[in-house]
Parts: sequence; structure tokens; C-alpha cells
Amino acid sequence: MDSIILTLLIFLPVFGAVAMLPAAKMVGKENPNIFKWIAIVITGLQLVLAIVLYMGFDPTLSVSASPYTVQLDWIKHFNIQYFVGVDGLSMPMVLLTALLSFLSIGISWNITKQPLGYFALFLLLDAGMMGVFLSMDFFLFYIFWEVMLLPMYFLIGMWGGPQRHYAAIKFFLFTLFGSVLMLLGMLALYFYSDPHTFNLITLIQTASSIDATLWGMDMRYLIWFALFIGFAIKVPIFPFHTWLPLAHVEAPTAISVILAGVLLKMGTYGLLRISYPLLPGEVINFAYILAFLGVINILWGAVNAIAQIDMKKMIAYSSVSHMGYVLLGMAAVVSTNEGGAQAGLNGAVMQMFNHGTITAMLFMLVGVIYEKAHHRWIFYPDDYKDSALAGKPGFGGIGAQMPVFTAFVAFAFFAGLGLPALSGFISEALCFIGGFSVFRTLTIIGTLGILLNAIYFLRAYQHVFLGPLNEKYKDYTDMSAMDIAIVVPLAAIILFLGVYPAPLVDMIAPSLDALIQTIQSAF
Repeated sequence: MDSIILTLLIFLPVFGAVAMLPAAKMVGKENPNIFKWIAIVITGLQLVLAIVLYMGFDPTLSVSASPYTVQLDWIKHFNIQYFVGVDGLSMPMVLLTALLSFLSIGISWNITKQPLGYFALFLLLDAGMMGVFLSMDFFLFYIFWEVMLLPMYFLIGMWGGPQRHYAAIKFFLFTLFGSVLMLLGMLALYFYSDPHTFNLITLIQTASSIDATLWGMDMRYLIWFALFIGFAIKVPIFPFHTWLPLAHVEAPTAISVILAGVLLKMGTYGLLRISYPLLPGEVINFAYILAFLGVINILWGAVNAIAQIDMKKMIAYSSVSHMGYVLLGMAAVVSTNEGGAQAGLNGAVMQMFNHGTITAMLFMLVGVIYEKAHHRWIFYPDDYKDSALAGKPGFGGIGAQMPVFTAFVAFAFFAGLGLPALSGFISEALCFIGGFSVFRTLTIIGTLGILLNAIYFLRAYQHVFLGPLNEKYKDYTDMSAMDIAIVVPLAAIILFLGVYPAPLVDMIAPSLDALIQTIQSAF
């Protein structure tokens, strides 16, 4: 019976989306309340199931040995299986996805435009995300990866901002290009493995022994490259990052939360779940390049964040920067220094989870002020439609008017810049420890990102919250009870894991130790 939890986690949102159709006939599709309640109940049940899974989860067991595993023949003739399971790599992502999906429905409570379509698409997106993190068959993984594409396209394109159509098309094309390359890599793994299979556990044993060439190049290198580009676009790794800021700016607040909190992590998760264990020799050969790209992400994202005058765009570029820490920690898996590989890889996975909670909180808070002011400008652009406001601060002094909101923003900003005792600090520190053990010069350069982070966060805080109150905002009320209820769980997790990160470390360490052994056995 334990194994049914995994199937429910994936398909409960699908059931909720389908249930909205008869509900629409009963109450009318323009009545939003029924769809909101269906979505909140479904995501709430999913969160409860994720917590139950966590409570019974044994991190020392492999996927095959865990009671939380389902392995059934699906398309038997081609050896395709419905194979889902959970280990220390996927468990934190399952919890993060369930939590942010539930909170995002709360953020979406004011959605009145075509509510049936919005909440149904959101639940389908939720199912796709959960399916990716639980799939242990590459074919199944790819299906769920593609399932996410259409709901996200429509959620941005129909409920986004003024440039929503362009942002949605750009997101779709970038992601589809990566998916095509991933498909080619998946097919190559299938046809060159013996036996032909998509089973990721079996492929770990067979993929590294592939001995073939194409166009005079080693097939394993070509497979690695195809998979890397597919996953790099989702991270996103420079120079494939250009779709992200526009998608964030134009997306509704809840979708920005999911984009930054969950979808970006799928790129690094795919590398760790598929590329790392299947092609350990290529991981070793590519490690320096990955570390270099990580440092580029750290610095490029931070410099661009400093230049932004839109708070949402600033946070979007900060996500590019913070995912660079993940890449640096992942590259440290090749470290031969005692503890270096463990620190780097544990820091990378912890950063995936911690950044998910921190950036979700940041986007939620920006959504709060946007609902009141209908803009997010730190400074109005020079070509603003109202010439009297062009180039001037967008807010100023609202800290005195909205003290609770200001306190939460300060907390989230300090978490984002890696203040000790908050969760971002320990994960970034471990990434740097791992990176320094093998890429010392690159790591030293990468630490400049800490300073740059402080510049853009403190600059934004100064111009939005400090100084004399702009009379335009003198009647603003503080955060509502619902707004506070949505951000408090994230703030509690950020503080708890900053002071006591052991539960997260204990959850992920055994699986990552096994992955490190797989990589280092290829030396």
C-alpha cells in the first residue's frame, strides 16, 4: 500500500483538473470559487501525502529496495515501464513541489479571468512536475517533462502581462529545443544499451560501456552533450538564460513562484538523476567547464540584477546567479580531497531546495506590493509614459506605512544574500567548500557573487522602503492575514534550515554518497 502514495502524488492533480469539468457544468464556468476550492483541496491533499511519504522515508534505502516504489510493464514490447520511486535526491524536490503548489493556489485566489482554465492548467502543471521527480524510467521522465510545457505556455500566454505572448513563445521554443536534444540523447541510450531499455537503474550499469562513434566522435560524449544542452536550458545556464527574465516578468505571481522555485531545479535535477550516474566518465571530463559556467552564472546574473529597475526582473536575474552556486557545487563531485565532493554535491542539492523556498518568498512578496501599486518599479524607466515620473523612485519610504511587509522583505532579502542563520548561507558555503577543494581560482572569483548579491538587494531595499514616505502611498494598508499565512511557512523553513540543516542533510546524504562513488569509480 505504501507504493500507491507515489501514484497519488502524480495523478491526484490530474483527477482534480478533470473534476473541474463536471463542476463547471453544475455551477457555471465563470464562477471561480468552485475551481479554487477544488485546486486548494487537491494540492492540500498532495502536500499531506508528501509529508506522509517523508515521515516514512528511509534515506539509506536505494530506490529498488524502498517500499515506495512502483514498477509495472507499460509498453512491454519496447521494454517501457511505469517505474516511479523516491530517494534522497528526489525527496526534497517532492516536498518543495507539493508545498509551493499549495501556496501558489493561495496566491492565485484573486484570479477571476477564465478560472476553470487557469486552475485546471495549474493542476496539470503540478502533475507534470511531480512526475519528473518520481520517474525512474527515462521514457516516463520525458513524457512528464513534456507535459509541463503546454500548461506553462498557456498560463504565461493567457494570464501574464503585456508581453505575455512573446514571453510564452520564447519559453516554449527554448524549452522545446532542449527537449528535442534530450529526446535524441534518450534514443541513443536506448538503442546503444544492451538490453534496450529506458530503465534508469539498468542504464547506470550499461550506459558507461557504450562503444560507438558518430561523425568520428565518441557516442557517449554526444549523448552527454545532447542531454546537457536540454537540461542547461531549463536551469538556465549562460548563454541559454535569456528566456527566463522575460518569462518571470510577464508571468502571474504564482507562476513566477513555480518557475523559480521548481522548474529551474529540474535542469540540475536532470543532470544529477540522468547524466551523472549514466555517464560518469563524461562528468569527469566536463567538470571544469561546468564549474566555469557556474561562475559565469553567478557573476553574470548578479551584474544584471544590479542593473534592473523592476523588482521582479531583479529577482529573476538573482535566480540565474544563485543557480550558478548549484553548478559549482555539482562540478566539485570530481574532487579527490576528503570531504570536498561530499560538501559540493550536498551543498548543490541543498541550494536547489533552499533557493526554491527563498525565491518563492521573494516573488510572493513582490506580488503583494504589485496588487496594491500595480507596478514594481524601483525606479521608473526613463521613457515612462508619465514624463513627470520618468527616472524617479517608484516607491520610497513605504517601510513606515507597511512595517510587517517591510520586515518580511528584509528577511527574504537577507536570506537571498546568504546571511548566516538563514538557509541560503549553509548551502552556498558548502558549494564554495566543495568548489575550493578542486577549482580554487574559479571559486575565489565566484565568491564575488556574495558582494554583488548584497549590492542589488540592499539597493532595492533602500529605494523602496527607506527615506521619506511618498505621499502617493500614504493610504496603503499592510499585508492581509492571508498574505501573512502564505509567506510564514516559507519564512519558518528558511530560518529552521538555516539554524538546523541536519534534517535536509540526513535526507540527501546517503543517495549523494552513492552518486559520488559512481562518479569517482570512473577515474
